[in-house]
Amino acid sequence: MISSSGRSEIRAAIVLLAIAALAVAGAVTVMTRTTTAQAAAGRLVAAGPVEDDGADCPLPGSGSSPATSRLPDPFRKADGTRITTKSDWRCRRAEIKELAERTVYGQKPIKPASVTGTVSTTGITVNVTDQGRSASFSASVQLPSGSGPFPAVIVLGGLGADTSTIRASGAAIINYDPLAVGREGTQRNNKQGAFYSVYGSSSSTGLLAAWAWGASRIIDVIEQSGGNVLKADAMGVTGCSRYGKGAFVTGAFDQRIALTMPIESGSGGLPILRGIPGESGAQPLSSAYGEQPWLGDAFGPFTGNPNTLPVDTHETVAMIAPRGLFVMDNPHIDWLAARSGSVAALAGAEVYKALGAGDNITYWSDVQDGSHCAVRSEWRTPLQQNIQKFLLKSGNAPGAFRISSRKAGNLAEWRDWQTPTLSDGPTTPPTDPPTDPPTDPPTGGCSASVSVNQWTGGFLATVRVTAGSSPVNGWTVTVPLPSGAGVTSAWNANRSGNTGTVQFTNVSFNGSIAPGQSTEFGFQGTGTGTGMTPTCSAR
Repeated sequence: MISSSGRSEIRAAIVLLAIAALAVAGAVTVMTRTTTAQAAAGRLVAAGPVEDDGADCPLPGSGSSPATSRLPDPFRKADGTRITTKSDWRCRRAEIKELAERTVYGQKPIKPASVTGTVSTTGITVNVTDQGRSASFSASVQLPSGSGPFPAVIVLGGLGADTSTIRASGAAIINYDPLAVGREGTQRNNKQGAFYSVYGSSSSTGLLAAWAWGASRIIDVIEQSGGNVLKADAMGVTGCSRYGKGAFVTGAFDQRIALTMPIESGSGGLPILRGIPGESGAQPLSSAYGEQPWLGDAFGPFTGNPNTLPVDTHETVAMIAPRGLFVMDNPHIDWLAARSGSVAALAGAEVYKALGAGDNITYWSDVQDGSHCAVRSEWRTPLQQNIQKFLLKSGNAPGAFRISSRKAGNLAEWRDWQTPTLSDGPTTPPTDPPTDPPTDPPTGGCSASVSVNQWTGGFLATVRVTAGSSPVNGWTVTVPLPSGAGVTSAWNANRSGNTGTVQFTNVSFNGSIAPGQSTEFGFQGTGTGTGMTPTCSAR
């Protein structure tokens, strides 16, 4: 492991890249050579997208955060102020990354001093040397039809999105065995695999971060190969179940990955950690921590009280923004905590929206019942669209939220922060944090606004109810639905009717709103939801 002080010095260092490439027997052999200064820096930065573009940002340090049952504000920096520009997100993401490493996943080391390997039409080899230790592993390659170079999707453990659809869409498959990098079935003080051969069997880094490190080293080799077979700037990652956890972390911690596709990841993956204890039938955090050393050793004390965590998985979602994210979830198996998963996606999507990239995230749990990690027909079209958009760069289909009514989470129950409007350029930071919501509330009564995620044949609406200058002790929101639209489910509100003009009234816990404050409810429907103009009346 690298100490915190060592990381600071590394991040401040100036680094160079030297690549030598040879084409031998149909394969591209690559080797990175470092000077003494580069070896000391330990970090090589390639042209174009980099693994971590916030490596030079100041870190939050080891200070504690107050315990809260609500999701931490992803827009609030360690110094207590909120970000105000889109460019501020780069270093805010770096803060989240550091906190997540320290408390949830363990540290994912920066690029090793030396990475060598080969890329061919059938396989990839990876050789790593760092801190005087070496390790090797490999992955197989399956190309689509046509002529390359091809975009590629790294599939963890042979379980992930439908590989036949991926290849038919024009992307290659990289079959990566993460157990060669971090084995399961080991004790935390005796971890095994290529990662731990380099960084020590007693490393506090969990398997998910180790697997992510291995995927990044595969990308290093592809990146250095010259792109004759595979395109390093058009990489995706996918996995299901435990490998869904790994795919989620891999995409969050390597910004060279253009499309992240976790499937049915369950506890320790996408679902918010704060929500799992209250979700009936979900795998407990203590079980996810104890079953395998997936999570970092430091997460142990938080299994009984995740409210004390300074981060949560909605911020892991946010680390992927504004890159492509397609989450596939299963609401029919309680163990997978899909309700908490939907909350993580909804909260992380707020960062996507603030960055002007709301169309780059899709969450889809509205599927028929089926076995765990099954290939599902409902996901085929969005899978094709995401590959076209983010890997082939030839499509522009918007993202969608298709949340099953069986496991529909409610973001309003989990946050006490609002999404800021981020400006495009740098501004002078305000003396005090901006006040939410950014617009003035009505002078009296209440107002309602709606945001809609639309997809072919259906939509998801989130309605925000805001009190004016006086407190509200009950409210009714009237929503005229477009012609042909119908409501199929609603949460955090009672409803009257399903078509035409529908009225929603508060439930017991969200009828009282203080002056200037807001609450939210949501509903899912069929047809078109765009163009709705809700009105609010207070009681």
